[in-house]
Amino acid sequence: MTEDKKAGGLRAGGSLTASPMPEPVRPLGKQAHRRIGVHLRSMYESVVQQPIPSRFTDLIAQLEDGPAEASDQP
Repeated sequence: MTEDKKAGGLRAGGSLTASPMPEPVRPLGKQAHRRIGVHLRSMYESVVQQPIPSRFTDLIAQLEDGPAEASDQP
């Protein structure tokens, strides 16, 4: 944004001019919700099918073993 455009939004005294009210948002219908859900499920299906990386399973195993001993703490 250029300095001219920035300055155009300021009134005398340095305050910003009021922006117009946004148009009201129409709620989505049931059919739109269903279509969005179908598309999201199809997009993320391949992600869900991927195996969990070994570094994550190692971290989970460490957490399940409990807290580290006090002698390991600084």
